[in-house]
Formats: sequence, C-alpha cells, structure tokens
Amino acid sequence: MRALPVALVLVLTAALATPVSAAVRDDTRYVDPLIGSAGGGNTYPGAVRPFGMISWSPTSTRGDQTNTGAANGYAYDATRVRGFSLTHVNGAGCHPGAAGDVPIMPHVGAITSSPTADTKDQIYASDFAHADEIAEPGRYRVDLKSGATADLSVTTRAGIGEFTFPENGSLLFRVSNSLNGSEDAEITIDPATNTVSGSVLTGAFCGRRANGGVNNQKSYYRLYFTASFDRPITAFGTWVNSELRPDTVKATGGEGYLTGSARAGKGSGGYVSFADSKVTTRVGISYTSAEAAKRNLAAEIPNRATVEQIAKEARKAWAKQLRAVEVDGGTEDERTIFHTALYHAFLQPNVASDVDGTYLGSDRAVHRLAPGQRVQYGNFSGWDQYRAHTQLLALLEPRVAGDYAQSLLNLAQQNGGVWDRWVHVNGPTHVMTGDPSAPAIAGMYAMGARNFNVRAAYDSLLRQATIPHPDGLSDKGCPGQCEGQRPNLAEYLRVGYAPHDTCHCWGGAAETLEDAVADQALADLAAKLGRPDEEMRKRAGWWRNTFNPATGHQQARKADGSWVTPFNPASDQGFAQGSSATYTWMVPHDVQGLAEAMGGKDVAAARLDAFFHRADGSWATGGDPLRYDPTNEPGIHTPWLYNELGRPRQTQETVRAMAKLVYRTGPNGLPGNDDLGTMSAWYVFAALGLYPRTPSTAELHVSSPMFPKARIAGKNITIFAPNAPNIHVESVRWNGLRQPRPWLPEQFVQRGGVLRFE
Repeated sequence: MRALPVALVLVLTAALATPVSAAVRDDTRYVDPLIGSAGGGNTYPGAVRPFGMISWSPTSTRGDQTNTGAANGYAYDATRVRGFSLTHVNGAGCHPGAAGDVPIMPHVGAITSSPTADTKDQIYASDFAHADEIAEPGRYRVDLKSGATADLSVTTRAGIGEFTFPENGSLLFRVSNSLNGSEDAEITIDPATNTVSGSVLTGAFCGRRANGGVNNQKSYYRLYFTASFDRPITAFGTWVNSELRPDTVKATGGEGYLTGSARAGKGSGGYVSFADSKVTTRVGISYTSAEAAKRNLAAEIPNRATVEQIAKEARKAWAKQLRAVEVDGGTEDERTIFHTALYHAFLQPNVASDVDGTYLGSDRAVHRLAPGQRVQYGNFSGWDQYRAHTQLLALLEPRVAGDYAQSLLNLAQQNGGVWDRWVHVNGPTHVMTGDPSAPAIAGMYAMGARNFNVRAAYDSLLRQATIPHPDGLSDKGCPGQCEGQRPNLAEYLRVGYAPHDTCHCWGGAAETLEDAVADQALADLAAKLGRPDEEMRKRAGWWRNTFNPATGHQQARKADGSWVTPFNPASDQGFAQGSSATYTWMVPHDVQGLAEAMGGKDVAAARLDAFFHRADGSWATGGDPLRYDPTNEPGIHTPWLYNELGRPRQTQETVRAMAKLVYRTGPNGLPGNDDLGTMSAWYVFAALGLYPRTPSTAELHVSSPMFPKARIAGKNITIFAPNAPNIHVESVRWNGLRQPRPWLPEQFVQRGGVLRFE
C-alpha cells in the first residue's frame, strides 16, 4: 500500500484527535469492580474516585475478627461482613494487606455486649447475598440479611453513606479494627453536635508474613476521621476490650499487631443509635489531623448532599478518567475486561494530601506540597509497578505521574535520602527486593512526566546507588523486608554482583538482576539529562556475573566466586517470588546479550518456546516453576522478547494467548494479585498492542491490538487495527511510514500520531 503524503497524514491525525463529547462517551458501564475479588486478585469492590484517598468498601469475615477472607478485606466467597472500611490498597499480596481502617457497621438490634468481645463475628456481623449487592464506579450498595442496607459513595477525601434499618438501628465504629490491627485508637461521640470523630494509629503492611514479617509490626500513620449524621443520636456508648460502656462518649485502645488470641477481644470503639429507619452519614478523613478531616469533609461534601448526587458526580469523574484511552469495537466481554483493567490502573497512586496541601511525611511530620506540586500521593509497590503500571500511568496521565514522582522524592528526602521499595501511604516497609524507584522514575520521565524535580531525584537515586548506606548491612526484616535500598553496596561494587551469602538481601541472583535494571535506568535518565554516565551503563551489564554458562541460567553465587549448589532451575534459591527459569529472562535492557550468552538467537527462541508451552504443546498459564507464570511480575515482559529475537509473530501469538487465557470477566478475572494495578496495566498494554521495551525508556514493543481502533487522548495517539480479531501483523505504519522493527522509537510517545496495523 502506497504511503500517504505527510501533509495529508498530519491533517488526518488532527481530525482523529478531535475529542469525543463527554456527554456521549461514558465507558463506566463496562467496569465491573468485582473482577479480581476472588482467586487472589485482592481487588476491592467499594466506592472510590480515581486516585482517591478514601475507598469505602466492605470488610468480610470468615468468623475471625482478626482476619479476613482476602488481603483487602473482601473475598467474593466470604459472604458475611463486619463493617465498611474507609481505606484500601488495590491488589496487594500480603494477607491481610494494608489499611481497612475504621470499619463502620450498620447493626440491627440491641447492643448488649462489647463488639470486640464478639471475636468470631457471630453477633455484630451480617450475612449477605451477591444478588443483593451492586458495585459500580464510585458507588457500592448491599442489602444485608439483618435487614439493614448500606449505600455508599465518595469524593476524593470524603464519603457519604445512607444506612437503612427495619425500624431503628445503630452504627458501630470499630476504630481499632484495621486489617492488620492497630497500636492505638480513640473515639469521641458528641450527641450535641451529632458527630463522631476519632483516629487509629496503624500501619504494619506485610506485618504477618513468615519471612521477617515481625519487622513490619509497627505504626507509621494515624488516620483521622469525622462523621456527622442527618438524624439525632438517641443513644450512644463505647467499648474497650470486652467491656461495654453505655452512655460514655470517649474510648481509647488498640488491638496490637499479632493474630489469634493475642489480638482477639482487644481494641476500642463506639456506637450511636437512631430512632429513625434511615440515616445519612457524611465522613471526612485525613492523615494529618482531626481538623484537616473536618476541612476535607466541608470542602468536598455539602451538608445536604445525597448519595445519589455524590454517586452521579463520581460516575462523571470515572467517565472522564476512562476517556484517557478510548477503544472501539470488540466484544462485550473484551470491553468489560479492558475498561475494568483501566479502572484498576487508575485506583493508584492514592491522594495523601489534604485540600489545603498538608500531608504526612515518611518522617511522620506534617509537610506542605512542594512548589508546583498539586497533590502528594502515597502507596508505591515498586517491585511490581515499575514493570508496567508506572509507565502506563505516565503515558496516559503524565501530570499525575509527575506528582507521583515528586511524592516519592519527598518521601525519600524525609527518610534520610533512602527510597523505599514499598511505601504504604507514607511509611517505608522495605517489602520485596531491588531498587525499583530508579526504573520507575526514569520510566515516568521518559513517558512524558515532567512536573517534578527530576535532577534532584536523579542525584538522590545516584547517591544511593554509589555510596554505601549503613542500612545495607542490616539483616533486619530479611528476607522479604530487608532494610537496605542497595544491600551491601560495597561488596556489590567489589565483586560485581550480590553475593548470596553476604548480600543482606532477598536472593543474591535476583538482587543482581534488579540492580542491573536499576543501573540501566540511571544511565538512561542521565543521558536524557545531558549527564551521560558510562559507569552505570557498564554496571547494567553485571547480570552476566550471575549467568552461569555451565547451566545456561541465572544462578546464585557466593562472595568467593563459587556457585550456590546444588542447582535446579525450578528452585527459588537466590530469587524472590520466582524461579531461576523465570528470572533468567529478566534482562530487558540487553536481550541480545542474553541471547548470545545462551548460544545465539535460535537457541534463545527455542528456550522461549519451551518456557511458554507445556510438553503437550498447550500454553503454560502458571503453576510450573520451569515455565511462564502470568500471575507474578518477574517474567511478565517475556512474551515480547520474541520481538528482540526476530520473531514478532511469536510475540503476537503469545501476548494474545495470555490475554485471552488468564484475563476474564467475573470475580476470578485476574491471573493473580493486581499489585496496585500492575496486572491490569499489563492487560491494557497488551490490548493496545504495545508494551515498554525496557522499564526506563519510552520505546514500545508492538504486538497485535485487540480492538480495531484506540485513541490515547493526552498523547494525540490513534491506533488503527481494522482486522483486530486476527493475531498476526504484516506491517506497522506510523504516520504512513512503515516501521522497520517490531518496536517504536521514543519519538512516537513524544510526538503522537497515527499508528496503523495491517
């Protein structure tokens, strides 16, 4: 086909860039918040706005008030609820994961004992049926078997709930009952002003995992809340541990961070009762102060607002957000899977600053936004997100990504210069391995995020990568929560890899590969800033130092240079949440070098074939440590590696197969933990026929789009794939010019235009 004249291409591009009317385009009807709520997806179905601070969602129970059905407090098969909590983190893997702060429970009947004494949730909880549950963007409603109903909606920092009862009822405020427990909690009831306020001192993300979890049984934030009601309080009381205290207005006490009998029956809370069968509750939250929670509520939800009004505005906000990517065509199921993935990708990062710009730093002091920063964000699952989510965020919402990058820099500066690999709200938790902030920051900058102090971020990251820090010699929290950003950096620099026996890390081979990716990211970022760094680029090649030519795999190595034996490619010895067979491919920045080390492109391609297929020829979809695992992050880039080996058709086939086989509608629709939108971001990229070639550049692999047309409004990108149901691609043209390689240059993201797949 003859290429169009460049002038005509530009005219067509401008025409195609004309935005669709907001009144016409509303893809919220394709979003199902229940996708991923079973099978380990760990999503939550409750009411939330894009990037919202508050997320009002159920806390379920299987008969233990110190545990829940899933990491986020909601499991689809656990149909008993003990409250509706105000904060959540999407898709985190630790069980229980994080937050779930201040569950509020509508209760029918008299309150005759302490709800905390109801350790098996037999009295102050209620069953429900999914037929009586409605989850949609910005709203959640459920009719409980007790006869009470909860209808919830939210703004960014506040929520509104309409609770109904058969005759009259009460609201229980379980202030100490966060998912992981709490160090302290307090509640104050003021019948004269018809309000309840309080706070919980908590944190403890991953505080129960076996490999070092005790290191995170600590607090790092206090969530404040204030609630007001449109009906007068007619009765009230509090409880502390097993003691019910009617007619009292104050209580304090946390639960601790342990499990079972060590925590059961502990904690504090309060209740308010109403003579009416319906009460509307307005709730504001803040991480800085009780007064800030009041200001957030006053600014975002008017006194006489209704759930219907706030839910309508929330739906509009989601409709606008989802227009960041518009797709046409596809089946009903494909559109549901795609738009729900997009929805999940926009749940984080989470706003952590108040309406007046105050926020809680990692030093637990109150700070104000940096100059030019619009919002401070919290929650960074770095090891997961840098592989897909942060790049997608910067591609679709560069200003949000820029504020996110500035937020991470702020938190690092408040943490003695150390960038933590897993930040929960404001708190460094040290979870996972590697130095994911470097590729995340470099990737966001490459994709177009510019509204942050990139030079300060680069200088800070480079310092941590070149100057040993005392934390790097600590074994506290290891494995899984090792403190060092660059564990035992001096030894790493001496031998050129992370020795498995002296690295103070979670797997020496995995740490070496992660650091190689991070060093490549710093080299890429340095080049963009006009400060080329050949030393970091050289260090990016140190993945070769843990590649054992005798086994053809990445392998853990000791400080004396010897290999850790016996070796089995199915083993995770030396690795973090993955096997050698998976991690061997984790060299996205030097696939040519990896193929050469394996014996050439043909050998590498044959190994990929065996990696993706079982012995009977069927696709591998998890459960076999020798083959591809689409449920976890270390290998999710591998379907695109065929492109690097001159076999783009196999990339197209493999990406499409994984998208079809492991992403579905329904509660089991995600292959594994969504990990703050990472797995969902993978699907969005796959459906568009694109994927980051490396984590730290804006080059994009191409596969085959799943929709005949897609448009990325913010980048002025339109993708045409008229025969999208077909898997194989014969040619790709950008603004009429045929692309010679199965990936696009960075200029495509920078300039936009028309991408046509034939």
